[in-house]
Amino acid sequence: MRIALGIEYDGSGYFGWQRQAEVDSVQGQLEQALSKVANEPISLFCAGRTDAGVHATGQVVHFETNAIRNEGAWTLGVNANLPDNIAVRWVKEVDDSFHARFSATARRYRYVIYNHNFRPGILRHGVSHYHGDIDADKMHVAAQALLGEQDFTSFRAIQCQSKTPFRNVHSVKVTRQGMYVIVDISANAFLHHMVRNIVGSLLEIGLGNQPLTWMADLLALKDRNQAAATAKPNGLYLVDVTYPEQYQLPKLALGPLFMLD
Repeated sequence: MRIALGIEYDGSGYFGWQRQAEVDSVQGQLEQALSKVANEPISLFCAGRTDAGVHATGQVVHFETNAIRNEGAWTLGVNANLPDNIAVRWVKEVDDSFHARFSATARRYRYVIYNHNFRPGILRHGVSHYHGDIDADKMHVAAQALLGEQDFTSFRAIQCQSKTPFRNVHSVKVTRQGMYVIVDISANAFLHHMVRNIVGSLLEIGLGNQPLTWMADLLALKDRNQAAATAKPNGLYLVDVTYPEQYQLPKLALGPLFMLD
């Protein structure tokens, strides 16, 4: 049978999602816990491979198993075998047409900036600290140039393996909640480091170092070297993955923490 799981994790202690030899990964920990519960080797497929230090509240995975277990085994049982910074949020049996990556129609990320003169003590691994006077409204206006299907070469990591630089951004919002600036972006898919590269350039606009038109200019240039530095990983969360209604996957609050949907 094929099982889908909703997963959340604090990525600060891991070398990214993907299983790697000799280093700790979210996938490795989760496969180990699932294999114990299933009493057979389990291999996972995920909706989005997050980088080192990046978190998720809405990661979706699937796996094949011959094991017959109740819902509690795949949730409470797996959680009992996981480190406390990884947790299963929901489980659902799905048909063979479902694939965590290829069935997804959109991914949504949130990037949380702690905008204060001094670094945080609490949540230091879950937010990115940037000082200075950040204008979230300017960032929001500039970000609208990213909407639609476009060539995102200027926001693509050099090591990106995608065959095409084109992605379709469905929505992007930048808002402020007290000391926190949140960049919320949804697209059909993302290039390697695309969200963090976008945030890095938006910050330059928010800090007044670049004009409102800079995001549009960078898109037109199609040159990663012209954009700003990649934003830090610890403020980034994969918060949601969208699938066709036919799969009827559970929908929970996006987060992180108390952030409204």
